[in-house]
Amino acid sequence: MSERLSWNQYFLTITRDVAERSTCTRAKVGATIVRDKSILATGYNGAPSGMPHCSEVGCLIYRSETPNGGTEENCYRTIHAEINAIAQAAKNGTSIKDAAIYITHSPCIHCLKTLVNTGIRAIYFEKPYKLDTVADIIEHTGVELHQVEMP
Repeated sequence: MSERLSWNQYFLTITRDVAERSTCTRAKVGATIVRDKSILATGYNGAPSGMPHCSEVGCLIYRSETPNGGTEENCYRTIHAEINAIAQAAKNGTSIKDAAIYITHSPCIHCLKTLVNTGIRAIYFEKPYKLDTVADIIEHTGVELHQVEMP
């Protein structure tokens, strides 16, 4: 008999499935917002509703320079999974204050800033992504960032 998944593993397993809806050709990312062990909203990365997706017409990449001189690459066409989950909650009138979010990858700096301002207090992720760029925000905001080991 197999061992039962923890709540964190359970919600990350669901989040992996959400990510499979992604239309991004660079990374499939999913997000699930949860409070009191209930799912409030989900999101995956892709183009806005009604717009062509990267999987159909290709990515529209732009490059920018970070404050430390590094190069950042982003896609104009794509909305990140976390933002789509927040938008779904807003569209449906669902408060996400004091909720947690499960993400297949740790959030980028832009998504993290948005999550902080929406009242998300705990972030659970499977794969790390540029954690060094978000350390200052984590330190000053009190938002908890946890990597979850998956079976």
